[in-house]
Amino acid sequence: MKLETIGQGGQLVLAAFGLGVIALWAVFLRGSGPLPAMVGLVLVMLALGLALWSWTSRRHADSTAARAFLLMADDPAACFMTDAAGHLILRNLAAEARFGTDVRSLHEALARHRLHPGEMLLRLQRAAETEGAAREDVPGHASILRLTVHRAGDNEFFWRADELDLPEDRPGLQDREGSPPVVAVGADLEDVPVAIMTFGPDGVMRMANHAARELMWKGDIRAAMFHDLFEGLGRPVSEWLGDVVAGRHPGGAEVLRVRGEEERFLQVTLRRFVDGGRAGGLAILNDATRLKTMEAQFAQSQKMQAIGQLAGGIAHDFNNLLTAISGHCDLLLLRHGREDSDFADLEQIRQNANRAASLVGQLLAFSRKQTLNPEVLDLEDVLADLTHLLNRLMIDKVELSLAHLGREEGRRLGRIRGDKRQIEQVLVNLVVNARDAMPEGGSIRIETEPVTLAEDMKRDRATVPAGDYTVIRVIDHGIGIPSHQLRQIFEPFFTTKRIGEGTGLGLSMAYGIVKQSGGFIFVDSDEGQGTTFALFFPVHDGEERAPAPEQRRAATKQGEGVILLVEDEASVRAFASRALALRGYTVLEAATAEEALAKLEDKALHVDLFVTDVVMPGMDGPAWVRRAHLDRPGVKVVFMSGYAEDGLAEDQARVPNSVFLPKPFSLNDLTTTVQGLLS
Repeated sequence: MKLETIGQGGQLVLAAFGLGVIALWAVFLRGSGPLPAMVGLVLVMLALGLALWSWTSRRHADSTAARAFLLMADDPAACFMTDAAGHLILRNLAAEARFGTDVRSLHEALARHRLHPGEMLLRLQRAAETEGAAREDVPGHASILRLTVHRAGDNEFFWRADELDLPEDRPGLQDREGSPPVVAVGADLEDVPVAIMTFGPDGVMRMANHAARELMWKGDIRAAMFHDLFEGLGRPVSEWLGDVVAGRHPGGAEVLRVRGEEERFLQVTLRRFVDGGRAGGLAILNDATRLKTMEAQFAQSQKMQAIGQLAGGIAHDFNNLLTAISGHCDLLLLRHGREDSDFADLEQIRQNANRAASLVGQLLAFSRKQTLNPEVLDLEDVLADLTHLLNRLMIDKVELSLAHLGREEGRRLGRIRGDKRQIEQVLVNLVVNARDAMPEGGSIRIETEPVTLAEDMKRDRATVPAGDYTVIRVIDHGIGIPSHQLRQIFEPFFTTKRIGEGTGLGLSMAYGIVKQSGGFIFVDSDEGQGTTFALFFPVHDGEERAPAPEQRRAATKQGEGVILLVEDEASVRAFASRALALRGYTVLEAATAEEALAKLEDKALHVDLFVTDVVMPGMDGPAWVRRAHLDRPGVKVVFMSGYAEDGLAEDQARVPNSVFLPKPFSLNDLTTTVQGLLS
């Protein structure tokens, strides 16, 4: 080892000494006589010897590490010599027997043995560079692998891997007095069908079994830190790990997002454990993506349902107000002709009330509580009539085309059952949105196609049952919709347009109408490429019911008939009472169902017609009417409601001689309905 300390500096000194001796010999040679020449020759021989000794000592120093490693050839433990980059220079027979003969680096050898040292090797090597040696225990399958490293030179390291048996008293081990129980890890976890990882207190991953590698990296072997794998705890995940390892937190299960993957979640159950005297964190992983997706879907459905209920409730109350506004406006118009100076103002009130009623209709459409008048429709006929209107909505740069796919193959569109006016409104809204998405111009294509689903189609958190469908597609090549906005596109008051250009109710209304008609609506979009809306309507295979022929009825004389009006909204009740009284009817008013039944207890009271609200505090309309019919079975009924008739259909079917009048209604709507029923 002393020879190795001479180094290049010592060789330079010896070389300088040799040159000096040669120079001295030259001086002697100038002299005369054999003695100086003899002395000079001896000195030259001495200098040459010292130079040769210096060169051979350096060669000896370079090979010292290799010769020292030969002493480990028969060592029963696996031994390696590596360079600073970790590449193998030498290995003994035990290392070849255990790790193979074709590995090129220490990391590759340990990884092949199903160990995942991660950053441990680099950490040990750096410690050996500064301190001369380092050691660390790595959990193995049924033992502990103790890695020891010694610095052999400037860029060379000796590594020794010893197999140590696990202590017999590991189960039930406690790390220190007063700390929570810890998990003792020492079993063969590689083939356990549960994803398991272990981490040090610094967050370095020590081990990941086969199931964990398949779950995280599809079988790849990687080094990782705890905070590089997970996020979404609400605080740094490394702090959670540190608290669990230190015993400050008992651990438990948390659903974390896989870092770098927005839509992938894992349930991480973290516990403290001690292995080989070292505390760490044991993590059991379960894929929670489906659970998290279902949770998000449930939360979304709850939110949409809550918004729908809110919208429906607001619309119901607002319909009562609009009924009163438009109704009293109609009463004023009866006393003011066109020549009157107030007529224009009253007409403006009536028109704005109608616009407000249209807005409320959109809210009800979203909440699927609007009034529909379903009928069997042929969409080819509907689109043929609608195309003329749609062409008027186009600007100069935008063209509209209509195509019926499958017609050349002899496939005809199946008829559907829906409200023609509402379906036309949906198509108008989609076409106008497509037009606005192409400010520089382009083409809009409306396609229809008969589609048969052999099995259920699952898409966008919806399941379309197998069967025959008529599909309408509205296709544009505009600016498209960003992917992060597609999930919100049908939510009320959400719009991709600029402020002032849209209310955000158009697509929510379209969604509500399509769903209320028994159909499905989907959207596909690529930014800069365009958007496609697809509407699936189930084919109606029932027989079309012919409308009942209109019967000529004699006009009812004014003043004939007694009407019991039941309405909890005072303003609506006041308007309806005055409107019917103006037509000559005798009107009895009641604010609640209980009050109406109390009036009917008078057996001498004759009533020809019940006009009642459906939704009221206490007993609802259908309920009190059925009770009243026990004693007065022949009385006809007009049900009024701001909600859809579908919600009343079952109750109305059990009430004979009844009709439905949707709110808001005008004076003429009310009197015409009443007069038609009493004729």
